[in-house]
Amino acid sequence: MKYIIVLGDGMADEPLIGYGGKTPLQMAEKPAIDNLAKRGRTGRLITVPEDMHPGSEIANMSVMGYDVHTVFEGRGVLEAASIGVTLEENDLALRCNLLCIENENIKNHSAGHISNPEAYELIEFLNKKLGNEIIRFYPGVSYRHLLVIKGGNKHLSCTPPHDVPGKPFRPCLIQPEIEEAKDTARLLNYLTLRSMALLADHPVNLKRKEAGKDMANSIWMWSPGYKPQMPTLKELFGIESSAVISAVDLIQGIGIYAGMDVIKVEGATGLYDTNYEGKAQATIDALKDHDFVYLHVEASDEAGHEGNVELKTKTIGYLDSRIVKFLVAETEKMAEPVTIAVLPDHPTPCATKIHTRDAVPFIIYRPGETPDEAQFYDEFEVAKGSYGILKGNEFMLALLGKNSD
Repeated sequence: MKYIIVLGDGMADEPLIGYGGKTPLQMAEKPAIDNLAKRGRTGRLITVPEDMHPGSEIANMSVMGYDVHTVFEGRGVLEAASIGVTLEENDLALRCNLLCIENENIKNHSAGHISNPEAYELIEFLNKKLGNEIIRFYPGVSYRHLLVIKGGNKHLSCTPPHDVPGKPFRPCLIQPEIEEAKDTARLLNYLTLRSMALLADHPVNLKRKEAGKDMANSIWMWSPGYKPQMPTLKELFGIESSAVISAVDLIQGIGIYAGMDVIKVEGATGLYDTNYEGKAQATIDALKDHDFVYLHVEASDEAGHEGNVELKTKTIGYLDSRIVKFLVAETEKMAEPVTIAVLPDHPTPCATKIHTRDAVPFIIYRPGETPDEAQFYDEFEVAKGSYGILKGNEFMLALLGKNSD
C-alpha cells in the first residue's frame, strides 16, 4: 500500500452570514472529493492543542503525527531548513514577514503578496543596512523570510501578523517572557522600527505605491526557536520513503526534519494561481519511488486571511477538479493500491480572517475498505463518520491502517 495526503491549508470554515449559513466547503463544486468521502471513511481531527497557537506549523506537524509539545521549536527554524540555512546551537531563528503598515495599523501580513524579486531586493537591502556578525536576514518566498540572531533568547511573546489585521502595530510588538530575554526583545523591536524608516522610500516601495499596490514598509518577527530535534517519519511510523510537495518554506522545512524528499514544482506560488496540475503530476511521479507523499496546497488559507469567500470557494473547487480528480484516476491505474486522505490543517474562517483550533474534517479512502455513512465532505457531514474525533498521532495511524477497527 502507498499513501497520499492532500492538505488544503485553511480549507475548513464556519457558517457564513449572507451565504445561507453555508461554508465554502459546502458551496464549492467538489464531486471528486465528495465521491472519496462516499467511498471512504471520515471523521474529525484535532490538530492544535488547547495550550498552543493555531499556526500552520503546529497543525501540519500534528497531521503528520508529531507530538508538537515535544518537537516544536518555532516556525523560523523550519523555514531555515527549507532555504538551506544551517543553524548553530545558540542561533535564534524567527519568521520575518514583509508586511504593510498603514496609519499605524497592520494593513495585511503579506505586503499585498509581494513578488519574489521585489522581496529579495528589500531583504538584501535590510541585510546590508542592519545585518552584522550577530544579525542576519535570509530571503525566502514572497513575504516569508528568515532572521537569525546569534545568542538570542527564545522566551519571547510574539504576535503572528495574520492574527491582527487592521490592529495598531505598537501594542503587538515583542515582549520578553523572562528577564534574560529583555535584550533580545529590545533588539528585535528596534529592527522593526528601523526597517520602517529604511523601507519607506525604497524604490521598490515607491513603484508599488505608484502602481496602487500595498507597500512592504516594515518587517515583523515572530515564532522564535532553536534548532529542533525531530524523529523522522521512518523512525516514527516505519515509512521507508516519503516526499513533500509544497510552495511554502515552512512545510518544506517540516519535511526536511521529517526525513522527506522535498519536491519543488515550477509555477507553485502558494496562491490561487498555483500550478495545480504540476503538483498533481509531481505527486503521481513521486509515488513511483516513494511510499508516502504529502501534497500541501496553500491557496485556501490565503483566501481565508483575505476574507474572500468567493475566492476560497473557488480554490476548493480547483483542488477538486485539478488535483484530486487526477490523483484518483491515476492511482486507480496502479498495480499497488493507494490510500488517499483529504483534509485541512486548521480552519481559516473568512469572517475572522485568522486561524482557529477547531477540529478539521478528514477523509481516508482505502481501496476495498467498507465506507461509513458520510455521503459527501464538509465540516458537518463528517460527524457521521466512523472515525469520530481523533487527536495526536491517531490520524496517521488510521491512514497507515495501524489502528483500524
